[in-house]
Amino acid sequence: MPILKVVVLAIVQGLAELLPVSSSAHVVVAEKLMGLDPSSPQMTLLLVMLHTGTMFAVIAYFWKQWKKTYFSSADAFKRFVVRAAWASVLTVLIGGILKTAIEKTMFHGAPNAEIEELFGRLDLIAPALLAAGVLIIIAGLRERKGAPATQVYGNSVTMGQAGWMGAVQGLCLPFRGFSRSGATISTGMLTGAGKDRAERFSFALAVILTPPVVLREAMRLVKASHEAAARGLHIDLQSSVATSVIGMVLAFFAGLIALKWLSAWLEEGRWYLFGIYCLAASCAVFYLHHLGY
Repeated sequence: MPILKVVVLAIVQGLAELLPVSSSAHVVVAEKLMGLDPSSPQMTLLLVMLHTGTMFAVIAYFWKQWKKTYFSSADAFKRFVVRAAWASVLTVLIGGILKTAIEKTMFHGAPNAEIEELFGRLDLIAPALLAAGVLIIIAGLRERKGAPATQVYGNSVTMGQAGWMGAVQGLCLPFRGFSRSGATISTGMLTGAGKDRAERFSFALAVILTPPVVLREAMRLVKASHEAAARGLHIDLQSSVATSVIGMVLAFFAGLIALKWLSAWLEEGRWYLFGIYCLAASCAVFYLHHLGY
């Protein structure tokens, strides 16, 4: 893949991933506009490597906050681990069930079909963006009206809030366009978590989720390479990994910029504006689908 296209995708991913506007939707649209196939193993590997870059950006940005909250004492760390584990279990269960159900229904009768084959469908991305936008607007407007946050001991979310955030994160996994950060932070706010707690916990869940996703896509690329070789074709794994690493580094720096933007707007009560953007983006994606992309 031309390095210029990787640079464009890395910047788009880095900025959009850590803003609640769905990086996946933006990257898929960018790929289509540049004539790339979003559902190919090389592109899904690039996407998760870009996610890895933003994961390191999250760690760098939130590390001081996490040290003061989740790692301030053995008791605080234990509370965080229990809540993160509970949320992650719900994410895996709900995400796995949805993934299986979608593959069984939308690929009925097709052997070895994978949900990644749907990732380039703009007619599916647009409604997911719409749903995320509505959720963000509701949470943002409720917060602006001064809805009280739940008072809890310590600096983590409650078990109930963690469960809801983990469950919604599971809903986000199969759908490109349903912003993970937007949905989980909004869910935390709607269930009574302070916006700073919801933000910290949401991105902690992202760090937990990213490594297994990267591993899965790496295994998927290796499998596709073997299948291609059996048909006399060739997938350049070395080139795919090299370009993905370059994209990962660029996404890291773009992600740091996006996090500063997100935190500022969240603190200033402008969260709902991200939801308005998602609604506008949904309309744009519907239009691109109408044009045949």
